[in-house]
Amino acid sequence: MGFEWAYQNGEPPWDIGKPQPVFVRLAEQAAIAGSVIDVGCGTGENALYLASRGLDVTGVDAAPTAIARAREKAAARATAATFEVADALELGAVGRTFDVAIDSGLFHVFSDADRLRYEHSLRSALRPGGRYFMLCFSDRQPGTTGPRRVTQPEIRDTFFEGWRVDSIVAEHFATRDGFLGPDGPHAWLASLTRL
Repeated sequence: MGFEWAYQNGEPPWDIGKPQPVFVRLAEQAAIAGSVIDVGCGTGENALYLASRGLDVTGVDAAPTAIARAREKAAARATAATFEVADALELGAVGRTFDVAIDSGLFHVFSDADRLRYEHSLRSALRPGGRYFMLCFSDRQPGTTGPRRVTQPEIRDTFFEGWRVDSIVAEHFATRDGFLGPDGPHAWLASLTRL
């Protein structure tokens, strides 16, 4: 199932109509500040929330339908977030660097080879000292329904060069309709700094 198909054919379980609570908490703690790129932004709820806090936010996603919805929401809410159709594996094409990158459920969809391409792409989009906050599916999630599980060593192995892993902590994804459990699927929240 491709992401464009998912957005054209209903509401995906990850599109919850509000920002992920973990990113709200990080913003309230002032961990997310300055210019922000939301990679794999979907319909834009995280980006719109951060823009409502006065941050300069650009959301990018490869699914044109998701970006169209995000732009409609930004116009309806009179929010200054901008949204672009872009490939997460080619973030240099966005044409600027950012202080912070957030990723809510994108990293875990990549193959091993594309994870390395994503790391290089992400590094090109963040200034030195920039922060990267990733919420990804965790290997603590039982069963096989849903996306590929990610281990902490896989995160560390992908970001071993040019990054400092500040922390990896257990979290949950908020989902619609209790997808994969009442608390949502198990996740890792990884906080990294670009060296």
